[in-house]
Amino acid sequence: MNQRFLLAIVAVLLAMITIQSGASFAKQLFPIVGPEGTSALRAFFAALILTGIFRPWRARLSAKGWRNVFFYGACLGAMNIIFYLAIARIPLGIGVALEFTGPLAVAFFSARKKRDFAWALLAVAGVCLLLPDIGGASSESLDPLGVIFALTAGAFWAGYIVFGNKTGNEGSGGVTVTLGMLVAAMCVVPIGVISQGSALLNIDVILIGCAVGIFSSAIPYTLEMSAMRNMPKQTFSIMMSVEPAVAAIAAFIIIDETLTLSQWFAVALVVIATAGSSITQRQKQVETLS
Repeated sequence: MNQRFLLAIVAVLLAMITIQSGASFAKQLFPIVGPEGTSALRAFFAALILTGIFRPWRARLSAKGWRNVFFYGACLGAMNIIFYLAIARIPLGIGVALEFTGPLAVAFFSARKKRDFAWALLAVAGVCLLLPDIGGASSESLDPLGVIFALTAGAFWAGYIVFGNKTGNEGSGGVTVTLGMLVAAMCVVPIGVISQGSALLNIDVILIGCAVGIFSSAIPYTLEMSAMRNMPKQTFSIMMSVEPAVAAIAAFIIIDETLTLSQWFAVALVVIATAGSSITQRQKQVETLS
């Protein structure tokens, strides 16, 4: 195992830890500026930092490329704000697990073999395990609207993947991500400003919002791009599949958010399904080439 590959593994792990830690910090802003204001601060500072790093004004895209970047950024912005609306109502680990139905849906609709469908069904089983907790009277019950928001964020994540792959054909990864984040900021920031107004100008809110932008977007996106250049896509996808578990652990450490045993099991099923789907997709590519 060479040094670059080891560094790539560390980069992926750090990316997952920072992005989910950022989400945990973001939840602390919800009582002050709500999910809308928090999402606006994240998008604004992330776009600002990424612009300084990658200088997107140098981009030379075709008309089709600009159109794909617009939809990519719009999906990114919608995914972020709707996901924050979700985790304002349900635990972070469960929100991430439900959101992962988006990438799994992309894999499901491109499936050609029974084993592809099996992984999707395993993920559905994990989601179904959460259904008894929705709308109940117990303290562990899940807010139905939060679940709907998380699944909707997953749908936009699917769009983010589809248009992200299309934008990858033009320009560098860093420039593409920056342009997408600029579009996301243009979509999300006005919503946050209209919703929260002058509350966004509080110095403490600005500092935490800047930290959320750095931890949730700027650092992880940069680390992920670095990692993808030095490890196989299959390995990257398998490692990313543990993100719901990382999210749950980060939320427990930072904001003391806990899951029940059945909820942990449901998250584990989604993790296994995502990893299995990634392995299957890689095997399919090998069989096609052979």
